[in-house]
Amino acid sequence: MVKDEEEKKKIEEQKKATEELCKIIKDTLGEKVEKVLSGERLSSSPCVIVTGEFGWTANMERIMKAQALRSSGMGSYMSSKKTLEINPTHPIINELRKKVEKDKNDKTVKDLIWLLFETSLLTSGFSLDEPTTFAARIHRMIKLGLSIDETEEQVTQDEDMPELEGESNEMEKVD
Repeated sequence: MVKDEEEKKKIEEQKKATEELCKIIKDTLGEKVEKVLSGERLSSSPCVIVTGEFGWTANMERIMKAQALRSSGMGSYMSSKKTLEINPTHPIINELRKKVEKDKNDKTVKDLIWLLFETSLLTSGFSLDEPTTFAARIHRMIKLGLSIDETEEQVTQDEDMPELEGESNEMEKVD
């Protein structure tokens, strides 16, 4: 029984430590999620999207969006109420929490929050509203991880560009 009390106390401390992070995540994601909470059921994933007990599953939401006779006013009705559940023991969440404590308005933090949300959508079976934005965020994070400077990238792209076919002075003879 003592071990259970210690575990409960530890879980409560972790939830309390991530309260501010949950608030920042909710503020960043806005209407995309109904709520953000710290859970204890996740083990290897930093976060997951869950729907209510009587809410639509990812598959049902996809089916309803694909209906030919749906009206444009059904948009809010057709999307399920999503809850983002974060894992307070995951290293990604811990580092994100530390970054938030240092600077709440860090653009990298907001990008990371959106990336976590969108990857959670994908792993939970939902579809992305804007896959190109998701791809751009991933590319920006890869550049950051590889320490690629934006101006340096532009210069190397210009040097690697091949000459356009119509730019040469010699004309191709066509028979």
